[in-house]
Amino acid sequence: MLSQTNTFSLNIKQDKNMWQNFTYDLGNMAGGMGYAYTRPLYWKKKQFVNLVYVTAGTASLYTIDDHVDEWANGWRNDVPRWVTNYGNDIGSPNNNFMLTGAVYLTGLFTKSPKLRRTGVLLISSAAASGLLQQVSKRIIGRARPKANVGKDVFDPFHIDRVFNYDSFPSGHTMLGFTNAYAIAKHFESPWIKAGLYTIGSIPGISRIIDRFHWISDVAFSTVISIFIVEAIDKFLDSKYDQKYNDQRKQKKVAWDLQVTPQSFGVKMNF
Repeated sequence: MLSQTNTFSLNIKQDKNMWQNFTYDLGNMAGGMGYAYTRPLYWKKKQFVNLVYVTAGTASLYTIDDHVDEWANGWRNDVPRWVTNYGNDIGSPNNNFMLTGAVYLTGLFTKSPKLRRTGVLLISSAAASGLLQQVSKRIIGRARPKANVGKDVFDPFHIDRVFNYDSFPSGHTMLGFTNAYAIAKHFESPWIKAGLYTIGSIPGISRIIDRFHWISDVAFSTVISIFIVEAIDKFLDSKYDQKYNDQRKQKKVAWDLQVTPQSFGVKMNF
């Protein structure tokens, strides 16, 4: 009888601790989103310079959007359908949050602080990027390539979704690359990181192939995804004692935007 009572008390304590962890993590998910959104209020010279780079790079790609779309006509039918289906499916909100939710719940029920933290980073980054792109695309109202009206046509400020006029930014790109970038933080190997980034790029490429987005939409969304993950990851550093990859505290990946009159790119230094 005493043994049963002790077991019952232990279960109650474990359930209480799990609930406390869950509510704590929910607060950090919301806090991470808020932290990411408010970072521009604390920007210094370096951050504003990066903003100029991103703007200039997006503008440069904007000038060739229609040329890239026409160029893709020569090979888009040669891409295996399973590749584009994967990109479209993994970048959809429902599938994305099923994946990120599964990661978090696994960490919660297995009592793994590192995996819990990863789940919080994935969910809060996806939520922040998802909300941002939903609001932005309704304000901007850029026509999709498949609307066949050109890259320069905009129908802004639609509260109700107008499907052919919500091209910028790309939600599938942001959700897909956000996950890949956050998961890649677990690994030090540049080859593994590069592989994950390649997989994370498939949703954006798929949206170009299927003419849902222009290349400038996809490039801008990819960079914003990186900024959001980095901001929330920094916020979570102050909330959790354990990190997915402790070595990363000494060795970080440095990203530099490079813009010249002839090129635009993101440089990654390990």
